[in-house]
This record gives sequence, structure tokens and C-alpha cells, in this order.
Amino acid sequence: MKQFYRVAGIVLLGAIVSGVSGQGWAQSGQSQSGDEGIPPWYVSLGGGYIKIEGDEAVKGNGFIQLKLGYDYAPRWSFEGSALVFPKLDKNDVEDYHPDPHPRPGLDGESTWALGIAADSLFHLNVTDDRHWDPYLLLGLGGTYFERERADCWRVDPIIRYGGGMAYHIDPEWAMRLDLIVASPIHKERDAIEFNFMPAFGVNWKWGAHVPQKFVVAGGAVDSDGDGLTDAEELALGTDPHNPDTDGDGLMDGEEVKKYKTDPLNPDTDYDGLKDGAEVYDYKTNPLERDTDKGGVADGHEVIEDNTNPLDPSDDLILFTLHIEFETDKAVIAPEYFNDLNKISKVLTRDPKAPARIEGHADKRKTSGVDHNMKLSERRAKAVADYLNGKHGIAHSRMTPVGYGFTRPMEPNDPIAGSARNRRVEVYIRKGAELPDAVPVKAPLVSEQPSANPAAVDKATK
Repeated sequence: MKQFYRVAGIVLLGAIVSGVSGQGWAQSGQSQSGDEGIPPWYVSLGGGYIKIEGDEAVKGNGFIQLKLGYDYAPRWSFEGSALVFPKLDKNDVEDYHPDPHPRPGLDGESTWALGIAADSLFHLNVTDDRHWDPYLLLGLGGTYFERERADCWRVDPIIRYGGGMAYHIDPEWAMRLDLIVASPIHKERDAIEFNFMPAFGVNWKWGAHVPQKFVVAGGAVDSDGDGLTDAEELALGTDPHNPDTDGDGLMDGEEVKKYKTDPLNPDTDYDGLKDGAEVYDYKTNPLERDTDKGGVADGHEVIEDNTNPLDPSDDLILFTLHIEFETDKAVIAPEYFNDLNKISKVLTRDPKAPARIEGHADKRKTSGVDHNMKLSERRAKAVADYLNGKHGIAHSRMTPVGYGFTRPMEPNDPIAGSARNRRVEVYIRKGAELPDAVPVKAPLVSEQPSANPAAVDKATK
């Protein structure tokens, strides 16, 4: 045991001296990722094989281990380990004691064992971009055996030394190979054994995937990092703790300073697409309701028509009818029949062309969602019924739907609503553009209402 105490004392003294010197090393060396913002704690899961000396009571076998580590300084890391040896078979060599008397060895055919260890790692590479990370290792530990062994404690004190190599894939993940010698001390023999323990593991550093936030002392505060100071957000009415106040996929700062969109309105141009989707997904203009000037809003092309919002040639024919219905009614007044008759002529000339008839309402403080949805659908059906009853357009060619106030063309006044939002839209697809048919270039149309709100808005090439 004297030999063990001497070696253990040297190990502890070396760890203390190394830890103190590590403070100085930390001033000149860089951290693992070259960035002080990388968190210091990590875990490692792996396994390996222990090759036990031939005169021990058990034979070598595989093991698994879990490590908890802390990067104390660029040069130094400290780790705690838990090891599990599921099965260690009895060593058949009995006469391995110096005296001539045989020893019984292990009390049984096999045993399992548990180990713990505390190690210090000295890193040899502290450059700015440290992917390859060789290191030296020194530590202490202990191993508990389920079964008794002759002339041994139930728990072996262990001295650990060796080295290894880690490869840092990124600041969060690393792979490692440890080559460690574990030297147990036995109570009667007062001898140090040399058991070789190669092991492989994967390190995960928690928190490393979270983007860093940089704060400049004395500068304007930007709590949510969206590019607007808290004072600017207070003036605009945006949330200084939410980088995307309206949830449209663009940060508030981008909306105000780059794209000039409204950070409080997810659909600045009221085309049915969120501003972020327009910028990143469809490459349309979030300030222009109809980017390609083809006559149909970008959102309708994407959501309903399956046409290209950047190509005006594939836009459907659109008629926008601003019909003044009586309150809570779906009866079309005779003054609008002439507008509907024009639509019937288009459908009659192209007997295979389908039509989608959409009813829309405005929103006021007293407006109910379900009621307006049903009312706008009834008004769309009223247009379909007129075209069928008056001009014989088959109902099978027309699809009436109601959207209530969910698809406005402009903001609604809370008291008066919006006359422009109270509308019926008729979308006509060329008959040759039906599924499995060859597309035909559609005429351009405008959705802008005329001075007379009852007029049909239509423009052709």
C-alpha cells in the first residue's frame, strides 16, 4: 500500500500544480472553438475494451462509459466517469502469486463490475480552429466487483494515465479515442498492475447550438436582436421581446429597414401571402398585391390557381363585382344584371371553361366569423344561380365559395368596414387549361375596382 500512497500523492500534487498553471495558459491559448461564448460543460457516451494483465483474477472484456466534462481553460478539462463492466470471466490461471501456494482467484465463474473515475486532460492544441485535439490524461478512480477475489479489496483503487485524440466536428459535437492505462492496487500484493483500456466515445456540448447574443456596453438596447432598438420598437408599437411581432417570417428590423413592409401586419399588400413567404419562398414583392401585373393577386395564384405569381401569362381571367347587397341578404339587385351578363358571355364562348365564384365581406366590430362566412357563400351562390337560371351556365362548371372577411383587399375601418372588401370575384380558367390539357395564354385582367363600385373590373390584352 505504501507504493499506492506515493503514486496517488504524486498524481494529486501534479493535478494541483497543473490546475494553477492552467490559469496562466488560459490567457494565451484559445478555447476549443476559438470563442469564449462556447459553453464549458459536455457529456460523452462511449465504450471500449479492458485488457487485464494475465495474473489477475478476471479476464478482459468490453465496457461502456458515461462522462461528464468541464472545459476549465483552453489547456485543461476535467472529467468524471461512470463505467460498467457487464461481464468479466474468471481467469483460469491460478498460481499467479509469488509464493508456491495456488490461489482460488475469483469466487465464481464471472462477475460484473462498476467503476468511477476523475481525470484531468491537458490539451496539446489550442489554436483558433481546433478540430484535431490531442491530449494527455491523468486521474484516479475505483472499481467495485460483484464477487470476491483472493487477496484483493472488493473495491480496487485505480491510477489512470494515458492520452487520446478528439475530433471536433463543430462546437457542439466531437468524436474521441482514449488510450488509458488503469493500474489497480491490491491489498496483499502491494503491486501496481497495468490494464490497458482503449475506448471510443461521442461528446455533446449542450448549449453550443444556441446562437450567441452580443451586447455592446453603453449602446442602444435591442432585447430581441431583431435590428430595432427597444426605443424604436416602442415608437412603432412592436414587441421589443419578440423579433417577429406579426409572425410573418420577417424580423421587425428587416421589415422596417430593408423591405419597407408593415411589422404589425403579416400581409402588408393584402394578397393572401405572408410577407416572409413572399420574400423567401415565392420571390414576389411583399408591397405589390399582383407582382406580375397579370390581374390576379399573388396569394390567389399560389393558393387557389396553382399558377406562377411571377408569370403574367398564366393568370386566370378575373371579374371583380362590387355588388351592394341589402344587409344580411343575398339577393342581387337588377342594376347589376348587366355586369353578370358580361361574365356569362365569356363562359358561353368557352363552354369548357370552369369558374370559381368567391364571396367576400368586410369586417366591423360587430362582425361574426361564422355568420359572415356563410353570408359570403350565399352571395357567391346567388351569382352562380343567376348565371345558371338566366344564361344556362351549368352548376357543374361553377364553384361558389365564401371567405367572409378572411381575405381583405385593404384594411377595414372598425365602424364603416370597407366597400372594397365587400365583393364577389369570378375567376375563369380557359377551357384548354383544364387538367391534362395544353395551357393557353390567358388575357391580363385587373382587380382594381372602377369609380363605380357596381362595375365589373376587367381589362384584356
